[in-house]
Amino acid sequence: MTAWSVWNEWPLIHDAAFYAVAVPAVLMMGLSKSGFLGGFGSLAVPLMALAIPVPQAAAIMLPLLLVMDATGLQQLWRHCDRALLRLMLPAGLLGTVVGTLLFGVLSTKTVAAVVGALTLLFLAQRLLFPPRADHPPPPKPLGFVLGIASGFTSFVAHAGSPPWNAYVLPLRLNPMTYAATSAVFFAAVNLSKWIPYAWLGLIDVRNMATSLVLMPLAPIGVWLGVWATKRIDAGWFYRLAYAGMFLTGAKLLWDGLR
Repeated sequence: MTAWSVWNEWPLIHDAAFYAVAVPAVLMMGLSKSGFLGGFGSLAVPLMALAIPVPQAAAIMLPLLLVMDATGLQQLWRHCDRALLRLMLPAGLLGTVVGTLLFGVLSTKTVAAVVGALTLLFLAQRLLFPPRADHPPPPKPLGFVLGIASGFTSFVAHAGSPPWNAYVLPLRLNPMTYAATSAVFFAAVNLSKWIPYAWLGLIDVRNMATSLVLMPLAPIGVWLGVWATKRIDAGWFYRLAYAGMFLTGAKLLWDGLR
């Protein structure tokens, strides 16, 4: 039996077009999980959805996210903002509960369009009315609401970063603090998805075997992102984060409306 025949008999996705989009998607998500290119990770599932349905793309990405989370936490844990996590993390976990209950009720296109539109509105507000140096931080109730939204959109399509960034980016945290706090928040949210995903029938042999094939790529993007985050100027860090939010918002809105 040849290696090619063994490959074809594995219960996984064999379509080359899928891997053409999945490989850059996994690397992009890894860079985002490190905090570097912080908005670009939300493009991963929409990119994979060019070849497979969104729920299947989300299921394949879930084990990879856990590897990325473990890699990022190992290097970033001690830099996180615990006070911010005490506000946002319970809200994010509540958002995954909402996502479980509404899964199948709201279409992924509807969710994508709403998240994309809100992301672009946030960026427009920041551009038209830039905050002054003495501007107070966003109110905590808004952080709780956006934390719920982040958990919900993360559950549906691993697109939790736009609501998260809408509250956290205006805080102008140190890049390492931003990266570490994001890593802890999304690690906990991603871990909470396993039982609901299994209950909804998204954890199956074919999806998990495909995740296993892509697994070696998972830590590479995180390592590269942590290396870059430690060296990038804070100004450029936030420019790239806002650029990622713009691309994510535009892509999600396009996917929802087309």
